[in-house]
Amino acid sequence: MSDCIDGEGYRANVGIVLMRGNGEVFLGQRTGGRGWQFPQGGVRQGEKVEEAVYRELHEEIGLERRHVIVRGSTSDWIRYRLPKRYVRRGRGPTCIGQKQRWFLLQLAVPESGVDFSFTQTNEPEFDGWRWANYWEPVREVIYFKRPVYVAMLTELAALAFPAGAPPLPEWWRSELAATPAEA
Repeated sequence: MSDCIDGEGYRANVGIVLMRGNGEVFLGQRTGGRGWQFPQGGVRQGEKVEEAVYRELHEEIGLERRHVIVRGSTSDWIRYRLPKRYVRRGRGPTCIGQKQRWFLLQLAVPESGVDFSFTQTNEPEFDGWRWANYWEPVREVIYFKRPVYVAMLTELAALAFPAGAPPLPEWWRSELAATPAEA
C-alpha cells in the first residue's frame, strides 16, 4: 500500500498525542538521536484515518487499541510545507509537505501494564522516549513542524484539560515570534 498524496502534493498523515493521567505527554526520541517528536505517520491508500491512528500507534510505540482511549482530534487537517532540502523528487508524486490530523489519546491502562516497543517495523522511528509537560514538545520538534505543534496543542488543550490548560511557558511568545508562518 502506498501513502495518500493529494493533488497539491500534501501527504495525508496522522499524529498522536499520548497523554498520561497527570497531563504529561509521550515524546519519542528519533532513531539515532535526531530530536524528539510525537508519533505520526502516513495514511495509506484506502485506509480510514482512525485505522491509521491505531496502526501507527502499534508500529511506532508498540501499543494497541486496548491501551488507549481517544479523547478527540483536531477539527481539520493542519498543513505544513517541507523545506526544499527535504522534498524527495523522482519517486512517484512529489510530496511538498504533509496535511495532518492529530488525535489526543489517553492511556487507558496503568503505566505498569504498558511496554513501549520500537521494534514493530524494520525501520523504527524511535529508539527512546520520555514523558514531557504538555507544551514542551513545541521546543523539541524540528523547526518546520513547530507551527503545527503550536496549532494542534492549542486546539487539543480544551480536550486534554477540561478544567483549564496549564499556563503557557515563559518562552512561548518568543518561540511563536521565531517560528516561520505556514507556507
